[in-house]
Parts: sequence; structure tokens; C-alpha cells
Amino acid sequence: MNSSNLVSTPEIAELLSRMNRVLGQLEAYLPPAPPPTNWNAPAFRWRKRGASHGWLDAIAHVSLINTIDLQHIDRQKEIIDRNTRHFIEGKPSNNVLMTGARGTGKSSLVKAMLAKYSEQGLRLIEVDKADMADLPDIVEMVGNRPERFIVFCDDLSFEEGEAGYKALKSVLDGSAASTGNNVLIYATSNRRHLMPEYMSENLSYQHQSDGEIHPGETVEEKISLSERFGLWISFYPFRQDDYLDIVQHWLRTLGCDDAVVQASRTEALQWALERGSRSGRVAWQFARDWAARHA
Repeated sequence: MNSSNLVSTPEIAELLSRMNRVLGQLEAYLPPAPPPTNWNAPAFRWRKRGASHGWLDAIAHVSLINTIDLQHIDRQKEIIDRNTRHFIEGKPSNNVLMTGARGTGKSSLVKAMLAKYSEQGLRLIEVDKADMADLPDIVEMVGNRPERFIVFCDDLSFEEGEAGYKALKSVLDGSAASTGNNVLIYATSNRRHLMPEYMSENLSYQHQSDGEIHPGETVEEKISLSERFGLWISFYPFRQDDYLDIVQHWLRTLGCDDAVVQASRTEALQWALERGSRSGRVAWQFARDWAARHA
């Protein structure tokens, strides 16, 4: 062998050193590996870094609420509780869409189910609307777990052409990436059909001679998504007396005596009037302020 073709040891060392420097520079541009999933946590949040694969990030401090604290939505509580209980027991159960007035307890009701059933294996996964396209990945990740997972998206809505729309539609409707027996989807929205509706779409309705109405393809597409939820539950604004009941409940929970509770009525109504809403959220916010000043 010609000795002139041999690479000397110092040259090999220099080459390896240069390769290590190049690899180090490349690693700086690569996203870090996702942390391992803490399956002992009761709730998770779906996280992503850029376009990299997502992971389930355990929520350290879960904000829970008891069902007894949710006032004047008894029918909605009964339906959600029954469906969730059937899910925990392995019985047939439905995906849920909750729509209606803001601040009436839609998202709180989901947290109340976690508080009630977490010891029986219920887990919650919060997913932002922007990450709904990752639903098939989430379903696959938890598919072999023994726990029961509710994938929860708060304030869900879509604009035209968003990728998450098709992903949600396929998962709800039994595609190859449909949910397994241990996954349900609970969503809240202020839109009945989850997508914006325009006056021009009314022009596509067809009125038959017998009075039957046929919506156009655009309207049908929007209705079809919400119809894929097995349960569609509506929430309504509270009456004045209902709102005051909720205020009194929270004031007593925060340690106020009856005299302080009764004295709050006028200011509680003014508080709601200034905010343009008699919702449970507004009642809770007023009760915190009043209790801090008078309890």
C-alpha cells in the first residue's frame, strides 16, 4: 500500500473534531426532545414547539370545581354527568358540544366532571383550537392507556379552510383515525355550528312547492360538523333571581354571614348591569370583591 494514500492520525483527529463542531451547530437548530409523559397527572395540556411533534404536558395545579357550585344548570349537569359516568363505566357514550351564553358554566362543568371522576380513571386533555389538527396524534398517543380521556377544547370555532376542521370531523365520524373506546371529545362554543355564518348563504336555500326547505351545500357542510357530536347541550342567560342565588351561594362559600349576603343585593345587580351580563362568572367575580370588602 502506498504510504502517500494513508491519512495520518492527526488528520483523522482534526476531521473528527470538525465533524463534532458541525453536529453541534446542527443540534442547536433542532427542537429539544419532548419530556416523558407523567401519566399519574389528572390533567394535561397539549404542547407544541413550532412544527415539531407535540406532547402531553402534565398540569401541575388543576383548577377544579364541585358540581354543587354550579347553580341553575341542573338539566345540563344531569346530562353531562350521566354521559361521563357511562364513559367511565365503559358503556356507550357520546361526544359533547356545549353552546350558549358566556359565563354560564360550560367549561366549569367539564372541570367538575374531572373533580368527580378522576379517582375512577378520568383524565382531561386541554387542546387549543389552533392544535385541533393534531387530534389523530393525540388519540393514537393515549389509545393503549387504561385511563379514560376527555379531550377538551374551550371556545371552539373555525374559520373557512382551517386544518383543524377536517381533523375534528374525521375523528368524530369514524374514520381510520377515529377515537378509541377510551377517548371522548367535549367542546364549548358560542357558535351553534362552530363556523361563521353569512347572510349570503341564505340565498342557497331551496324552497320546494310543498314548503320543504333544502339548505345549500355550504350550509350543509357547516351543520354537519356540529351534528357529529352525539350530545348538543344549550346554556341560557340567567334570570335576575337565578343570578342573585348564585351570588349568595358564592358569598356563603367565601365565609359571609347572612347579614352580609343580604346587604349585597343592590350592588350585585349594579355589578351585573355594568358588565352587561348576569352570568355565573360575573356572580363569582362580584362575590370575590364583596367578600373581600365585607366578610
